Amino acid sequence: MMSELVLSIRDLRVTFDTPLGPLEAVRGVDLDVHAGEMMGVVGESGSGKSVTMMSLLGLLPMPPAEIRAGRVMFDGQDLLKVSAEDLRKVRGGKIGFIFQDPMTSLNPVFTVGYQIAEPLRKHMGMSKKEAAARSQELLELVGIPDAERRLDDYPHQFSGGMRQRVVIALALAAEPQLIVADEPTTALDVSIQAQIISLLKKVCKDRGAAVMLITHDMGVIAETCDRVAVMYAGRIVEVGPVHQVIHHPEHPYTVGLMASIPDMEVDRERLNQIDGAMPRLNAIPKGCAFNPRCPQVFDRCRHERPE
Repeated sequence: MMSELVLSIRDLRVTFDTPLGPLEAVRGVDLDVHAGEMMGVVGESGSGKSVTMMSLLGLLPMPPAEIRAGRVMFDGQDLLKVSAEDLRKVRGGKIGFIFQDPMTSLNPVFTVGYQIAEPLRKHMGMSKKEAAARSQELLELVGIPDAERRLDDYPHQFSGGMRQRVVIALALAAEPQLIVADEPTTALDVSIQAQIISLLKKVCKDRGAAVMLITHDMGVIAETCDRVAVMYAGRIVEVGPVHQVIHHPEHPYTVGLMASIPDMEVDRERLNQIDGAMPRLNAIPKGCAFNPRCPQVFDRCRHERPE
């Protein structure tokens, strides 16, 4: 039985105004995320993953970006229609965000203790003393040793993996219902990646929070997520339980993604690949956007988009 619905996205469309005219980067995305689940969003660079997630929280530069249509229901309100002030209350409060590069997420001139305490005081009404104590607990929760002393350190005094842990502590500070993690392990080595992913899974399980994990790494998705949505050229082409999508993919693009993962039990000279490249935003073909690259293409694909 499905748990409570936390986030519901319907027909989201995002364009960017350019000298060549408006370019549609997100073209009718529908997606649901439930409490306590880890939802993966996967696709090549330029598929629209990050633009979709940043549009939820009003983080896109407007202009040139413009949300042309859609509905994003969260906590009983449409995030695309609320005021800037109400959206600020949601950001960092009810929705936590983990960015790809922790150095751009943390302010270099403030201590990590100050930065973690700020949302605690703003969103949860804690006193300075209470926020400091809670900040220490959060650093201990994400596995940073000697947390009390490190509260007074600045971001540059932490390693890449430790900075990402601080960012996760910051995202967890106000006990959000939803955590959006945008490529949280990209810049980290494999052993640190595993620790960060394990930490996100623990948060999801222990707190009942929903986690939306954006990545291009199917290995991370397979290891971590309950469900996965596959994006291509601004649309979701396939969504389902992660085991089903990995072992029985239905869309030819998903089939190609799965085939491109090296199989350690098969001896071969060349890796599988998807020929061609993602179409430019001003040259997305009619019908199924994948049809110029698809080994299974037939005439209907060039005129009609599959569900």
